[in-house]
Amino acid sequence: MRVANRLLLGLVAALLFALVVVVWASRTAVRKQLTAELEAALAEEARLIQAALPEDPDAWPRMVGRWAALRAHRVTLINSQGLALADNQAPPGVLAREARMSDLPEVRAALAGQVGTTVRAEPGRSPRLWVAIPGSPVVRVASDLTALEEAAGRSQRGIFLGALLALGAGTLLALLAGRSIAVPLRQIADAARQIPAGVAPRFPRFDITEIEQLSRALREMHHQLVDRVEAVQQGRAESSALVDAMVEGVLSSDSRGRIVTANPAARRLLGFPGSQRLPHLRELFRAPAAREMVDASLRGEPVEDYELEIEGRRVLVTGRPLPAGGAVLVLHDVTELRRLEIVRRDFVANVSHELKTPLTSIAGYAETLLTEDPDRATRQQFLKTILTNSQRMQRLVDDQLDLSRIESGRWQPSPTLLDLASVIRDAWQPRAAQAGTDKLGFVVDVGEGAEQLRADPDGFRQILGNLIDNAIRFTPEGGTIRCETIAEDNGVTVAVSDTGIGIPAEHLPRIFERFYRVDPGRSRDEGGTGLGLAIVKHLVEAHGGWVSAESQVGRGTTIRCWFPQRKD
Repeated sequence: MRVANRLLLGLVAALLFALVVVVWASRTAVRKQLTAELEAALAEEARLIQAALPEDPDAWPRMVGRWAALRAHRVTLINSQGLALADNQAPPGVLAREARMSDLPEVRAALAGQVGTTVRAEPGRSPRLWVAIPGSPVVRVASDLTALEEAAGRSQRGIFLGALLALGAGTLLALLAGRSIAVPLRQIADAARQIPAGVAPRFPRFDITEIEQLSRALREMHHQLVDRVEAVQQGRAESSALVDAMVEGVLSSDSRGRIVTANPAARRLLGFPGSQRLPHLRELFRAPAAREMVDASLRGEPVEDYELEIEGRRVLVTGRPLPAGGAVLVLHDVTELRRLEIVRRDFVANVSHELKTPLTSIAGYAETLLTEDPDRATRQQFLKTILTNSQRMQRLVDDQLDLSRIESGRWQPSPTLLDLASVIRDAWQPRAAQAGTDKLGFVVDVGEGAEQLRADPDGFRQILGNLIDNAIRFTPEGGTIRCETIAEDNGVTVAVSDTGIGIPAEHLPRIFERFYRVDPGRSRDEGGTGLGLAIVKHLVEAHGGWVSAESQVGRGTTIRCWFPQRKD
């Protein structure tokens, strides 16, 4: 119910109550006043009758009759024993029966020397007011109260009409007062309803002090609420930005396991695009152990570094319960870390293995030279073997240092314009004796538009040297090594081909890994370190290019290195 209606109903109810009270009180007061006036009049009339009585008692009835005829009042004369001597309205026979009146209240009071008054109704008649005054004889006068009641009724009706007019006027004033209060309150309510709708509210000013205080309090509350909402929104935006920017995946769920937050990293790890709805938290993971981990998190138990596999990737999961129920999971992709751990173990194992053979040879021959005194030819052979294995170890260390320097970014190419035909021949020249010109053929084919290349001279020579060394190592006598340059894709491709033993297809994807050998025994016997192609790949990529391999078993191998054509 509206405030105006409540005020109106309350005021009308109060006015009605006041009207009833006023009418009742006014009727009671009027009756009491009229009764008191009538008592005084009847007492005065009784005194006049008492003073006018003749000395002869026998004349009293006639006088009482004449007096009563003039005033229409009942008059009774009573002696000191309470016996009626005369009564203008009682026949002689009735008077004789009712002669004893000392038991009547008004008579008893008069006989006691006081003015007696009572209201009493006789059988078959309306109530009367009886007044008796002391004296000799006692004079009792009675008057009918009908006129008094009529006068009281007329007075009551007049008061009632006046009260109705007052009620109408009061109701109108209450309505106006209610509206004067309700309209400002309604305006305040309308303004307050605009706050949750995001509309800037307008709180007007009012003349009523209390309502103005309420309006001012709401204005201050709105300003504080806006400031706090902005602070919360800013905090949520910052938190959301931080979570979205995290490399780790973050998932949060409610107490029933429904996912409410998932940052891009989590969606990427789980394989869900940004627009796709995520399933229940328990349905994200297939492994039973992973589901037990999720159940533990939802039960409020922390989960520490639980590792599982998702879509072929290794993921480390940490879970924490939320205070309001539910859980938050942090997914850390450790695939690369695990791969690096494997690479590190393989590297240590490979380096140890690569160093073991030459070290064993060096130690064995050196020990022989120390403990024995072989002839000069044998000693020379032993020393040559020690030198060869030392050089092999030196190459291994140098290649590993070069590869580490390139991978770490400490080596950056310093490009200059190279004449490819000249550089290729210079790279072949020191290796021609090793290859044997009568055993292997070497062909240089410089394509049109591919005569020159802007690249780092030392790096490019190292690339060519490693590719030519591999070709020489795996090409039998009578074979041919071909080096050609091709202008393509806004760059230059340098391809080194041989007619050697070739590489099986299943090994091609891994030949650019460090220490990877298709035929470990043979390549190690040939003196290779297993790092040549890995160095080639990283040097080419440092120039912004790429490297690829093609091979057929028994027909040879081609390594292609593409370099972007740099312009002056």
